[in-house]
Amino acid sequence: MSAHLPPPHGPRASLAAGDPKKTDHGGEPTKKLPSCCGAGDHQHPKKPGSSGPSAAKLALGSFLGVVVLFAVDVSLTGAGADQRLRHQYQHYLGGGGGGRAEGAPAPPSWLSVPNPSNFTGDLLSRWLTPGGSPCRDARTTNISIPVLDDAVTKLSATEIHEFTFWALDDTGLRRCLGGDFFEIDLSGSAWKSRPPVVDHGDGSYTFRLQVAPRFATEEFHLTIVLLFRSFEGLKFSSARFKYRAELRRIPLFFRPGNASLPALETCRAADFGRDVWSGRWTRLAKNDNCDDVDGAGRYRCLEPEYPCEAPWCNGPLGVLESNGWVYSAHCSFKLFTADAAWRCLDGKWLFFWGDSNHVDTIRNLLTFVLGVEDTSAVTRRFDAVFTNPSGQAGTLRITSIFNGHWNMSMNYLGLHSLRHKGFRQLVRSYFLGDDRVPDVVILNSGLHDGCYWSSLRSYVQGTEYAVQFWAGLMAKVRSRGLTVPRVFYRTTVATGGYARDLAFNPNKMELFNGVLVEKMRQHGVLTGGVIDNFDMTFPWHYDNRCNDGVHYGRAPAKLVWRDGKIGHQYFVDLMLGHVLLNAICNG
Repeated sequence: MSAHLPPPHGPRASLAAGDPKKTDHGGEPTKKLPSCCGAGDHQHPKKPGSSGPSAAKLALGSFLGVVVLFAVDVSLTGAGADQRLRHQYQHYLGGGGGGRAEGAPAPPSWLSVPNPSNFTGDLLSRWLTPGGSPCRDARTTNISIPVLDDAVTKLSATEIHEFTFWALDDTGLRRCLGGDFFEIDLSGSAWKSRPPVVDHGDGSYTFRLQVAPRFATEEFHLTIVLLFRSFEGLKFSSARFKYRAELRRIPLFFRPGNASLPALETCRAADFGRDVWSGRWTRLAKNDNCDDVDGAGRYRCLEPEYPCEAPWCNGPLGVLESNGWVYSAHCSFKLFTADAAWRCLDGKWLFFWGDSNHVDTIRNLLTFVLGVEDTSAVTRRFDAVFTNPSGQAGTLRITSIFNGHWNMSMNYLGLHSLRHKGFRQLVRSYFLGDDRVPDVVILNSGLHDGCYWSSLRSYVQGTEYAVQFWAGLMAKVRSRGLTVPRVFYRTTVATGGYARDLAFNPNKMELFNGVLVEKMRQHGVLTGGVIDNFDMTFPWHYDNRCNDGVHYGRAPAKLVWRDGKIGHQYFVDLMLGHVLLNAICNG
């Protein structure tokens, strides 16, 4: 089960279990466009003696056609053009505007996930689907992937490979109802990604794989874990229903081939318009002598100025303190030096509203990127101005309001905290109190929602109330003649290790993220876009090597962590800090 659901309307093409399909343009199956004048089309007979249009008319028609196509091309490939229209247009022209011969392979493209349609309504419908037959009421205990189960699989790099598998009960029969939550991981020594999964609602699930040629020389493993069954991850006390069984660990090999993927470009404002990301972590360097942390608990494995390899990022890779790992999605991210970050943030006001992960991100941004050593002001609730410690110009105001509870010393209310009148007034005061409002707002639902809402339906009602509050607040800012802040939603993390079973488990948080993003889109709140931290954290959530279960950015310290080893890697959250800077600065 995943947040990626198939279109709710229209027939779904059937797939034999395990059949791989090559796809084109965001994973959609390549289709032939109907010909307007192909063989067999009826044509009007010519008049006797007619030789057809004159050469002058043909030339004029061709010229006008080129003008029209050029105008369409400009309008659909411009910075403000709708991405879906742009993709449809490029698909119509055959990928590059010049078309391609019939039967020729489609040009390679990056795997992507389309923005879901009617996500909340479709999810509620699936959640409430009754049983009533053996294949519906049976419990999933295994899966069937014939193609991958039968032999060692070698796949070509760059291409998007799609596989379908079926949920099986304990007798080996197929189930005919969805709702299972599968954690799927594609990993090698220098590649980690979360293949997007589609639950078709009939017991079948589809996932897609893609690896760039640069990393196709090693062995990969495809791991499939069944964490929860039959939407039981949405239960209020989900730990009682965990299944957590590793059903497959399949070795895969990718052939580099001669094809290459389009170069990733540095993320710009329009790139944050996607509701769901499908990125990957790649390892571009490794210091084999840096297996342990230093005395301060830091992983300073590469020199700070160690350059990143294009197109995976732009800037000094060493600043992530990740021993070579970096995240990229449908675009790549600039890694900021302190000077570049201060030039961008000077004079800005950032407003954060979310769970305690925000606290970690703010502290890591100040410490590792901006060079601010004293971060004692960074608590659950604060409003402070920071100055550039280098002595150069630079001031930055940050306001952070913890939303886990209206009382900042308490927890587990989440969005319900807005039902408290005093808390609502506190939030409003930063937008209605004087003639300046924050430049950027970063919202987060938070893990606390997983512990508060007793059902999916009650959460949907809670999101409606919360989003109406934020929409109304932005409307009041607009009515005062002030510039409305750019509002981003940072999706909630995928909880890791032991926390994968608890009330804020990844199954619930992925679905909660989808509901809230859709509500914000419907009410026009997301003027900035989405930052998919769920996708960023998921490849690292299987154990506690990079998290304490619910945080990915705890301050470094040379201490024994939950996995019994010394140290705690914080680079996943530090990467998020750079992604936030891309969203703020590259617009």
